[in-house]
Amino acid sequence: MTVNLFDISSRVALVTGSSRGIGKAIARGLAAAGAVVVLNGLDEERLEGTRAELAAEFGAEKIFARAFDVTDAQAAADGVAWVEREVGPLWVLVNNAGVQHRVPMLDLAVEDWERVLRTNLTSAFLVGREAARHMIKRGAGKIINIASVQTDLARPTIAPYTASKGGIRNLTRAMTAEWAAEGLQINAIAPGYIHTEMTQNLVDDEAFNSWILGRTPAHRWGTVEDIVGPAIWLASDASNFVNGQVVFIDGGMTTVV
Repeated sequence: MTVNLFDISSRVALVTGSSRGIGKAIARGLAAAGAVVVLNGLDEERLEGTRAELAAEFGAEKIFARAFDVTDAQAAADGVAWVEREVGPLWVLVNNAGVQHRVPMLDLAVEDWERVLRTNLTSAFLVGREAARHMIKRGAGKIINIASVQTDLARPTIAPYTASKGGIRNLTRAMTAEWAAEGLQINAIAPGYIHTEMTQNLVDDEAFNSWILGRTPAHRWGTVEDIVGPAIWLASDASNFVNGQVVFIDGGMTTVV
């Protein structure tokens, strides 16, 4: 009998920040691969719109939504507990929630620094820890943290984002150090420059767009669909001995000078 190592049928997956962009694409990809998906976000109207859209595509029994603040410890605990109670055992967590803030460091307000770090990094710790409490009891689970090329690279005006994504790399390693022996696999996906609603203004900037195309060996922006395959791999049994890794999905940007 041939075993499909990429089959994630009926596994429950929670994707934070999934009402649009990369998170929505990952949620759709996991559902297409058979998972039962729980969407998450703060904007309840947009979240419900995404839930309805994906439920029409995959069935209402396959798509759920839960709005909660991933930066709040109690809200994170309650959100994960709701998934376990109302949907089923959480097997896959994708920590995708994130924000950007472009200001030179000399002009950067402390509260904006803290907001970006809290949203991009602390949330992955909070939701990841709550998911792990349940996964460890079952001796299995997949946590996928969304990093960035800024995990390894830096550009002017995005210091808090760069610091947060570098932190995601080492948080992934710390989770691996503590939880891999319990049967969990924790890895990160580091997207390059992806064409989304949030980056449309950069795509429209002729000088910046030319720089991206010249800096990327693949000579194009990434699409949200480019992230889906690696996410399915890391969510499946095909990655059962992959742990603590950061997989760059960047068209080769981080491999060249």
